[in-house]
Amino acid sequence: MADPFHILLVEDNPADADLVREALAEAQVPSEITTVSDGIEALQYLRKEAPYAAAARPELVLLDLNLPRMGGLEVLVQMKTDPELRRIPVLILSSSTSSADVLRSYDLHANSYIAKPADLDEFFAFMQRLQRFWLGTALLPREA
Repeated sequence: MADPFHILLVEDNPADADLVREALAEAQVPSEITTVSDGIEALQYLRKEAPYAAAARPELVLLDLNLPRMGGLEVLVQMKTDPELRRIPVLILSSSTSSADVLRSYDLHANSYIAKPADLDEFFAFMQRLQRFWLGTALLPREA
């Protein structure tokens, strides 16, 4: 069996984070999910700074836009300008459907922008499709 995919979920709403974890746990692709609740903590994790020195490098980042301390767009800028982090696919997972947010995210090299479905069944089905595509179909830059 292949090693599980590591996903970094950057989400400040505990209920939304629980839903994402639960939905991904039901999918067929093995994955390990680490959750952080703000942008500064996300960058500490990605850069393996304390307290995340032993953190696994994620193959995929699910990034909310509205975060405390440092917003999702700033995290995206930091990731996509860092040679060590820029290849990690970043999927914006936001409740915002603002065209300005969508355009800005893609201008900053987000790999995808996804509006969170409001309906619970739709959310679970959506997360399973997301996982099948990104972890089952797409080839991701995994560390050797």
